[in-house]
Amino acid sequence: MTGKLYLIPAPISQTDIAWVLPVAVQQCVAEISHFIVEHPKTARQFLKQLHCKCPLQELNMQTLNEHTQAKDLLSLLDPILAGHDVGLLSEAGCPAVADPGAGLIRLAHKKNIPVVPLVGPSSILLALMASGLNGQRFAFHGYLPVESTARASKILELEKISINLKQTQIFIETPYRNQKLLEQLVKVCNDNTDLCVATDLTFVREMIATKSIKEWRRSLPDINKIPAIFLLQG
Repeated sequence: MTGKLYLIPAPISQTDIAWVLPVAVQQCVAEISHFIVEHPKTARQFLKQLHCKCPLQELNMQTLNEHTQAKDLLSLLDPILAGHDVGLLSEAGCPAVADPGAGLIRLAHKKNIPVVPLVGPSSILLALMASGLNGQRFAFHGYLPVESTARASKILELEKISINLKQTQIFIETPYRNQKLLEQLVKVCNDNTDLCVATDLTFVREMIATKSIKEWRRSLPDINKIPAIFLLQG
């Protein structure tokens, strides 16, 4: 009998664990002794808060990150095929959503391994919920191009798509480039396009604001080096 692959959301801020993970989820994770993680050190820091039944130093941890090759994925499933439940854990947010894991999950389905997603925080959905923009049609694009001209072209493309499809466009950036992205958004977009900027989600200093581009031009917040989600609707 095979085990199950549990997809475990991790907090996206240093907040009280009870604020972001239901008790039932905490109890479920505390029963697991085998994990697939991005970084064992930070994974143990998270799991320490859940009072795992297995001592932290005895937890079985395998690594899955952006450097893991496709040929190595199958071996990560060995504990499940041997009958153990395994938890897939990202650094923050939901596994396989703007994080590694999709390839492993697809392989689990091919092996008829039950995949169990657990309830927890997703910065993408939290931002969309709070934006006031279209939550019926939306698309997440990950990172935009780094080079300025290519990025401006992509922004205009997304704005056009948003107008034509009445679809919210969602994207992110490396925190130290957030300010440049924000400045370029207000420079190239139409006055009446709506932009939501959501920063430090679930932190005590969380900020979520939706304004037209024209309104944003009057005053831009300083979001340099602050985790952020951007949502655009033309």
